[in-house]
Amino acid sequence: MSEFSVGIVLFEDAEELDWAGPWEVFTMARAGLAEDLRVVTVAQTADPVRSWNGLRVLPDHTFEDCPKLDLVLVPGGQGTRREIENPVMLAWLAKVGAECTWVTSVCTGSLLLHGAGLASGRRITTHWGFIPTLRERASDAEVLENVRYVRDGNLVTAAGVSAGIDMSLWIVGQIWGVPHARATQRFMEYDPAPPYAAEV
Repeated sequence: MSEFSVGIVLFEDAEELDWAGPWEVFTMARAGLAEDLRVVTVAQTADPVRSWNGLRVLPDHTFEDCPKLDLVLVPGGQGTRREIENPVMLAWLAKVGAECTWVTSVCTGSLLLHGAGLASGRRITTHWGFIPTLRERASDAEVLENVRYVRDGNLVTAAGVSAGIDMSLWIVGQIWGVPHARATQRFMEYDPAPPYAAEV
């Protein structure tokens, strides 16, 4: 494998960590690889995109000029409720997803994958607070709860926000080997031990 391209989809009101966490994993995973790992952001237009908590981002590519992707990642956030009604977004995801080795989402991004026809009849997950809604809206899929991420063939969906980091590290291990995923995790100093866990 000489080149592997990851495309992270951006849209208004996407949750920042849903896409920034995987971005960090994949860009840090580039270290020590023999092949070229390219990570880009993609949006419908070249305009700045404002994420849910206010972070503004300039996408690298539009849907029109996006390079061929090996992995596409769709974040969640409140913006998915609008994008599920966006035929341009759904058509682009359907086209690109059919050509990708891996199709992934974080949080409510699984709603868009289902809307694009990429998750029908598959096992998927989402943020715990969206599980009932996704079960209703994606009734032909098996929506799992209390899991960090779910793999069904080439489709991998993660639960909310920080779960996208776990999913991305797992994918790094599947593509470039578990030792490389562990090295990436160590380089990130990602060793979760959240405060107040005993009180949850």
